[in-house]
Amino acid sequence: MKAKICLSVLLLILIVTINSVAQEIPLVYSVENTGSKCAKPALPAFNNLPVITQLPDPFKWANGSGRISGFKDWSCRRSEISAQIQHYEIGTKPAPPSNLKASLSDKGILTVIIVEHNDTLRLTSKITLPQGNGPFPAVIGVGGGSGSLPADIFSTRGIATVQFNFAEVMAWKPVRGKEPFNRLYPDSTVGSFVAWAWGVSRIIDGLEKVPEAKIDVKHLAVTGCSFAGKIALYSGAFDERIALTIAQESGGGGAAAWRVTDKLEGKRETLKNAQGVPWYGKDLTLFNNAVTKLPYDHHELMAMVAPRALFLLGNPDYEWLADE
Repeated sequence: MKAKICLSVLLLILIVTINSVAQEIPLVYSVENTGSKCAKPALPAFNNLPVITQLPDPFKWANGSGRISGFKDWSCRRSEISAQIQHYEIGTKPAPPSNLKASLSDKGILTVIIVEHNDTLRLTSKITLPQGNGPFPAVIGVGGGSGSLPADIFSTRGIATVQFNFAEVMAWKPVRGKEPFNRLYPDSTVGSFVAWAWGVSRIIDGLEKVPEAKIDVKHLAVTGCSFAGKIALYSGAFDERIALTIAQESGGGGAAAWRVTDKLEGKRETLKNAQGVPWYGKDLTLFNNAVTKLPYDHHELMAMVAPRALFLLGNPDYEWLADE
């Protein structure tokens, strides 16, 4: 009897502890970047970077002072990973603009207008609502309203779809420095992925400003496939208002770590394939033959989504993706 009582008490303590931890760790945030005030890590020049042969430890502070002690440290550790990826791979994501307006047409078209440096960028998104009164959770689809996933996966579950017209930010085959994004930021040489992620964030800004769209902005997902799967992953990693990131067949430069693709046999999307591609920042080419000098890798890009939800969809039959 005493053993049963002790076991019951231990189980009760465990349940209370689990519930307490769960309540402390949110599933989504109300701001784009909770670590905006965290100290920036040192970002050494390429020649001063050490060789790291294994996948870097996501929980290890950038200054080498040890590992984070708990969830309370994650926001700032996540901010360090973010700074490294932006600095060495994709370029710096601009801060949320101070001059942004949004409106909704009677045909369900969300229009977001951003003004920076005396120039204007206009984003338009078709919103498709399911039956009911709302507000509805929503998925932001890169290209199409539901990305490359069947729309009825969402509509039959009472989920709205919001189209992200990525070409309004940068073309699929961009000319570096000559895209719509560059009208706002003429001095920026960022890669397309950070610009596209910035565009998704501005769509979310717009949804927050038009409650008549009947979108529940606390329950947003983003999805895309192939290069758009990379866009979805970067968008979810760099905007903590996204509750669920669905990255489909994102491959090298997405979910697949550069260190891993560099070691696999066959035709893979390795870092060398990113050479000169304006989807990435110019400096990434420094690592073509020195992948192990990257202070991070893409397991940490995925880690940036935590503690929010991440769902990866692969295609093991397509060798290029390196789904191993």
